[in-house]
Amino acid sequence: MSLNAALRLRRAARLIVLDPEGRALMFRYDVPGRPPFWVTAGGECEPGESFEDAARRELFEETGIMADPGPQIARMTPEFVTVEGEPVQADERFYFIRVATAAIDTSGHTALEQALMTRHRWFTLDELGDWPEAVFPANLGDMIKSRIAT
Repeated sequence: MSLNAALRLRRAARLIVLDPEGRALMFRYDVPGRPPFWVTAGGECEPGESFEDAARRELFEETGIMADPGPQIARMTPEFVTVEGEPVQADERFYFIRVATAAIDTSGHTALEQALMTRHRWFTLDELGDWPEAVFPANLGDMIKSRIAT
């Protein structure tokens, strides 16, 4: 896994959150000038913050759920352009968590999230594979299937 040193390293924690029905929580971003896309809960680590602590914080900020994110289950290092327009080299760590209810509280969203994260939805595995808009990570359904099979 080689990282592009020419770009700012964006360390982030991502959360694969499953409800009691096995559906995955996704947030839809509507960024001006880009097609809409869906992502898991999560976000950038604060300076000096561990991936695990960022996962815990982001889970609470984006869903209102206070829980231990458990062990890291995957790592990805994509290059992409942030919603603010900055090209970055990401180092994303993924955590898998099951929640007791599909109810979430989005009142902890930042002003930027409130402006661009226009809705959330719980996706079945079939929907993740067939959704007409971009879903990130693209292999999320496979990640979930491999996790629930263990």
